Amino acid sequence: MVRALSSGQSGGMATRRCVAMFASARSGTWPFLARRYGFSCRVPRPACPAVFLGWRHGRTSRPWHTGIGWSLLVATACALTALAAIGCQSGEPEDDAGQAEASAPDWPMFHGGQPLVGVAQGRLPSALTLLWKFKAEDAVKSSAAIQGGRVFVGSDDGHLYALDLTDGHKLWAYKTGDTVEASPLALDGTVYVGSSDSFLYALDAATGALKWKYETGSKIIGGANWAPSPDGRKKRIIVGSYDMLLHGVDAETGEKVWTCETGYYINGSPAVIGGKIIFGSCDAKLHVVDAADGKETAALDAGAYVAGSVAVADGRAYVGNMDWKLQAIDLATGKPLWEYAVEVEDFEGDPGFYSSPAVGPRQVVIGCRDKLLHAVDRASGKRLWTFAARRRIDSSPVIVGDKVVVGSSDGRVYLLRLADGKKLWSFEIGREVEASPAVASGRVVIGALDGYVYAFGTKP
Repeated sequence: MVRALSSGQSGGMATRRCVAMFASARSGTWPFLARRYGFSCRVPRPACPAVFLGWRHGRTSRPWHTGIGWSLLVATACALTALAAIGCQSGEPEDDAGQAEASAPDWPMFHGGQPLVGVAQGRLPSALTLLWKFKAEDAVKSSAAIQGGRVFVGSDDGHLYALDLTDGHKLWAYKTGDTVEASPLALDGTVYVGSSDSFLYALDAATGALKWKYETGSKIIGGANWAPSPDGRKKRIIVGSYDMLLHGVDAETGEKVWTCETGYYINGSPAVIGGKIIFGSCDAKLHVVDAADGKETAALDAGAYVAGSVAVADGRAYVGNMDWKLQAIDLATGKPLWEYAVEVEDFEGDPGFYSSPAVGPRQVVIGCRDKLLHAVDRASGKRLWTFAARRRIDSSPVIVGDKVVVGSSDGRVYLLRLADGKKLWSFEIGREVEASPAVASGRVVIGALDGYVYAFGTKP
């Protein structure tokens, strides 16, 4: 059940502990065709087999030697084999199925840009094709960044990888001291990424050579952002840590410029806009910090712990919390404009929103641990539609033209129609997808807990 509440109907603050988003390994479920016809969607099949019999009940049947029966059997087998080879894609054709407009060439950070609104330029077709996949040595929870034809993405194997956007081959890899869940930031020929070893790394984007590393007091699982210095001559890297501090670091030297203390862990990426830094924390506050000196100018009530990132547009901050509420907060007054509450009796893992919102012209779209993707009216906070996945949605959606793309812990990547949430296409990976999509140059890049990075698009 879902209801929109006025700002005067705020719920009680959750007292549940704030935790990092780790999901246990779990084998995927086979899609319908695999269950019915007895093949694995994750193993490519050879060309159409000469005999594909007894598949429905697991028995060997006598071949059909003549006539229409044999032709139908071979045609059916070929169709099923083709489905297996493309990795269990499903979709419904739309009028614009063959149409796509080139998206921007870069997606340099989590959710695409400094305000973290999760909107990509261009359009996607109504069905995507798997173009390539790259195998890391462990799960990929990091959301990719794309710049200059390179994909930058971290892995639980401790590496930051640079991949070629065209075909996915590895350009270089840099080993940190622990898992890399954080999303990289690609800026001015350098890649900045945090690790669970407590360091923020600056690496040469072309070679992977270390430029500097900066030590915080605990692990970093949120992506970095950046802000200019007051005179505009330098840039500062902004990153939160489990040491309860937001750090401002000189982008060129790695020297500390300032730190801002909060009351608990910082999970998400900070948004930067108009000289202000806005981020949530596990202290149930929405913090507003001056980018020039790191001084906190406001600590707004977020209602409960904030596990994801804040999106900022038109003077409003949109943020989900762990008490099942999505809020729009006026940054000028500090007051909530609306609150969208989700009431659930059954959910998976810790409660609430771990996903970060994407903000379109009319709607705010966010995943939730109630296994739904929610779209609400940006002005009023009233529900527009929901889409049901089979497991929780910690992945943060991305709006691309008239569509939205998102991953789910049910092991699928979904492409939906933004207007009404209708599913247009899906691809079954078979393991949890906690990472968020990166969209650039007409391609969707996303990692999964099976250790692969996937790139989807249209074949040239």
